Amino acid sequence: MAGGVYVSSGGGGNYEGQVTAFVIIACMVAAMGGLIFGYDIGISGGVTSMSEFLIKFFPSVYRKEISDGASQNPYCKFDSQMLQLFTSSLYLAALVASFFASVITRMFGRKLSMFIGGAVFLVGAILNGAATNLAMLIIGRVLLGVGVGFANQSVPVYLSEMAPPKIRGALNIGFQMAITIGILVANLVNYGTSKMKGGNGWRISLGLAAVPAIMMSVGSLFLPDTPNSLIERGQTDKAKKMLQKIRGTDAVDQEFQDLIEASDAAKQVEHPWRNIMQPRYRPQLVITCCIPCFQQLTGINVIMFYAPVLFKTLGFGDDASLMSAVITGLVNVLATIVSVVCVDRFGRRALLLQGGAQMLICQIAVGIVLGLTFGTSGQGSLSKGVADFVLFLICAYVAAFAWSWGPLGWLIPSEISPLEIRSAGQAINVSVNMLFTFVIAQAFLSMLCHMKFGLFFFFAAFVLIMTIFVYSLLPETRRVPIEEMNGVWKSHWFWGKYIPFDAPAVSVACSLAEACLINLLESLAGPIGTDSDG
Repeated sequence: MAGGVYVSSGGGGNYEGQVTAFVIIACMVAAMGGLIFGYDIGISGGVTSMSEFLIKFFPSVYRKEISDGASQNPYCKFDSQMLQLFTSSLYLAALVASFFASVITRMFGRKLSMFIGGAVFLVGAILNGAATNLAMLIIGRVLLGVGVGFANQSVPVYLSEMAPPKIRGALNIGFQMAITIGILVANLVNYGTSKMKGGNGWRISLGLAAVPAIMMSVGSLFLPDTPNSLIERGQTDKAKKMLQKIRGTDAVDQEFQDLIEASDAAKQVEHPWRNIMQPRYRPQLVITCCIPCFQQLTGINVIMFYAPVLFKTLGFGDDASLMSAVITGLVNVLATIVSVVCVDRFGRRALLLQGGAQMLICQIAVGIVLGLTFGTSGQGSLSKGVADFVLFLICAYVAAFAWSWGPLGWLIPSEISPLEIRSAGQAINVSVNMLFTFVIAQAFLSMLCHMKFGLFFFFAAFVLIMTIFVYSLLPETRRVPIEEMNGVWKSHWFWGKYIPFDAPAVSVACSLAEACLINLLESLAGPIGTDSDG
């Protein structure tokens, strides 16, 4: 067969098909939804380090920045609740929007949510670029947040449903890849606009967010609906044709039947929000809450939001701080490629455990260097060699995050929930992620002022906790079809007790072995199950 066979690891059946160009292109277009999220993450930290922007909207912060160090601890020169609100308001809006997006995604499909997200983000980008006062700036940020909430709700689910199991991880990480590209582009834009004369470079930086918004909105119009979504909305004939198209074969009866059965089970559930609280869904609920929480408590957005501000605080000059942010953005993109290559080869757990260990070492090392150099007074300076070492440690930290908790923080929650609670589960994932993103963005500059170099030890402690959590409580989901996840939980040492006795409990390894054996016997003796003597 042209594309080979990929195996359902739940019941031992074979899902025939190939990895088609159609599904690859569809997933690449959908993953562009990550561009709007990434561009905003990268752009906000850059503009908040631009003097012209601070003078117009946050003059008190600018006065503290240019004051002499005798009266102001360098750790505290950017400490401003309003400046933090500029960054964090987006994520509070995204949190609320994700719940509305959950309903729209379930009732009208994933495409519409993507289009709404892009269109609202576009309006927010225009308002930000044209802002004349702080109120206009914050309203624009809120609209950007609504767009991010809709995109983050729909895109990961779309990717998980379109992709064949054996490359689901790689295709889903396309969303994270788009985020990292957005961050890198934003850092490059900030570096360029910071050198513009006239003091309006920040307007260009904020206004260019319209570009990824247009790409997402227009791209969503050409995307096909997922078979899961079509079945969920009663369009079974169209769903089967779509499944045949994305799998590149007409022999999709087994997979189609599994999708129908999953949809029928989902329709029995009238209240997904109430049902996800039931004990049988306890593994999905806990993982869906903990993974996005831990993702933010790695401290990554401290680097991504405030990289230029952080580097300026550490004594890098204006150009050097923006260029350092560009370097970390480039590392972010390249390391995400490592995850694309490795996630379906070595599994989710291996990447999370290795990434956690590397982040832990880097954060502790940065905290020690800054503590020895600046102490609690903030007085001191980094020599070129020490500054380069700090930049290396931060890049190593970013790389570890980019091939582990970055992409897998979106992939794992999107692939573990059955259809009947999938929209609710993804809404929880997005809302928890946005809640902790908001908290970190709103609190970081104040935390830096009060905790100083100890802030890095604070996040290192959480990295240790989350690495222990993964080792103990997160099962491997590599190459397991999302309709067949129940067996993974049933066979787990801890989560198995929450799964009903009549739920499938076939282990992934046994299912794969059984499927391979059936393939072998079919090739030798013809199809198994042929009636000969009744």
